[in-house]
Amino acid sequence: MHLQDFWFGVIAVLWIGYFVLEGFDFGVGMLIRVLGRNDTERRVALNTVGPLWDGNEVWLLTAGGATFAAFPDWYATLFSGFYLPLLLVLVALIVRGVAFEYRGKRDSDAWRTGWDRALLVGSAVPALLWGVAFANVVRGVPIDAHKAYTGGFFNLLKPYALLGGITTLTVFLLHGALFVSLKTHGVVRERAHRLAGRAFPVVIPIAAGFLVWTLAERWQPWAVPAVAVAAGGLLAAWYADARGRDGVAFAASAVAIAATVVALFASLYPAVMPSSTSSAFDLTVSNASSSSYTLTVMTWVAVLGTPVVLAYQAWSIWVFRKRLGPEDIPAVAVPEERASAAVGT
Repeated sequence: MHLQDFWFGVIAVLWIGYFVLEGFDFGVGMLIRVLGRNDTERRVALNTVGPLWDGNEVWLLTAGGATFAAFPDWYATLFSGFYLPLLLVLVALIVRGVAFEYRGKRDSDAWRTGWDRALLVGSAVPALLWGVAFANVVRGVPIDAHKAYTGGFFNLLKPYALLGGITTLTVFLLHGALFVSLKTHGVVRERAHRLAGRAFPVVIPIAAGFLVWTLAERWQPWAVPAVAVAAGGLLAAWYADARGRDGVAFAASAVAIAATVVALFASLYPAVMPSSTSSAFDLTVSNASSSSYTLTVMTWVAVLGTPVVLAYQAWSIWVFRKRLGPEDIPAVAVPEERASAAVGT
């Protein structure tokens, strides 16, 4: 295996980590006002991802950095052609992060409602646009002989790409409901469990349609096993959720998301960004990669640093493994109350 192929695989793994981990963050953000009927119940849902969401975003930063270093031409074409969608994703992620931090800063229902809505939008926009972006990469976009994107914004809104966006949006929403069902107990867990059960009959046909269309769009025989695993993962998650096995259902959902990313990358290979103008202009693992020396240095850094990152994230998940319920949520101490208490002291 050449280092270009190795780093293509590494970038696929990084996107798997991002979609599996950040996927349930997006789902929880979109469902906060559905799963919680009052502020305490909404805080239960938020606290399931509170210690994890910012660490999960590191996978995105690493995937972007690895693409820039290993395949600079791919990075340049992708970010120039998809500038507006990726800018919207960036703004939405910023809004979402601010919503997490600022929601509890004032004891006001209107204040919290506003940030809940910001959290919903900041979660739904990336969940939708990541699917649109990946579907466009698989389908191919107009690229000329100079490796430059020559299309416009509306070139990215083809039916296949829109279906990809709907797929990621609905799958992440389901993934979030399964995560809350796994991490909570009491009324919040019951709502999440019911919502997941109702979502499966909607999500599975959408995801199946997208995966079949992906095979038709760019046929690669080595993508077929991944598509089969993705379909089996969703069906297994539905079966386990119906029997109240929250951990198995969430794990099967994660497998389905991971297998879908594998199917997309397998459909691409050996291209990294196909050209709809001419196959002669495709960006591939060979013509879009950095030098052998750069890839060698990156490989050593990854070998030494990745175990530390994985160990830290596994430790974080283990520390915050306990299920939460409304009785576990303390009263909010807003800044004004703290200031008053300090003056009284």
